[in-house]
Amino acid sequence: MDNKFELIHVNAKNLDEQGFFCYMSKRKAPGYTQKRDWLMARFAEGMKLTMIHETGGRTVGFIEYTPGEYTWRAVNAPGYLVIHCLWVVGKGKGKGYGVQLLQTCLDDAKTGKRNGVVMLASDGVWLAKKDIFLKHGFEDIAQAPPSFHLLVKRFSKSAPLPSFPDDWEARAARFGAGLTVIRTPQCPYIEDATNTAMEFATLKGFAARVATLHSAKEVQEQSPSPYGVFGIVLDGKLLSYHYLLGKDFEQITPQL
Repeated sequence: MDNKFELIHVNAKNLDEQGFFCYMSKRKAPGYTQKRDWLMARFAEGMKLTMIHETGGRTVGFIEYTPGEYTWRAVNAPGYLVIHCLWVVGKGKGKGYGVQLLQTCLDDAKTGKRNGVVMLASDGVWLAKKDIFLKHGFEDIAQAPPSFHLLVKRFSKSAPLPSFPDDWEARAARFGAGLTVIRTPQCPYIEDATNTAMEFATLKGFAARVATLHSAKEVQEQSPSPYGVFGIVLDGKLLSYHYLLGKDFEQITPQL
């Protein structure tokens, strides 16, 4: 890689100085403070957060990953590291930074004698696409609705494969009638996403509630989608796993 850069490893000691890439200009916003407190608790579980900074320029990307036993994705991946987020933005794209960040996770997995690395990708939004992972030795081993792919890079073919749960419809049905926003503090944008959904419900005059998942275990056992940390369920069916604007609600819920 010709570009000069540095990797910034964020931990409990330097989190307040370095931030965590997202919402950096809104440090007093509820979404930021919720994510900050969530990270402080997760570092003790082995979570790693690394940002990539161009020398003399900007921080242009980051990776967040954690042991599979503590992942906030609805996947079964004990013995692996699970990537929550991998993003490179703006002028940082096309310079190999995504591969550099991915390699830090792979190196940690090998050092920690893990079975390998797992990534949840999507053909939709709010998650990375699968292409970069497939190009670097990951396998697409399972799919889940509406657009999820479970990707894994195993260091040994004898290692047990990670898996998806197989009860997505039943999970969504448990939330019952009306609109339910399932949320966590994992992403700072979730606060706004939750408020937008609740405002739409109020505008339309139908029952709505927020269900907060408080632990990795709850996410793994209760989330109605693999994404785990956010979801919108309407009358017992998954409406979305990602942020919806008011106009998005109008398009996909014309009957309301």
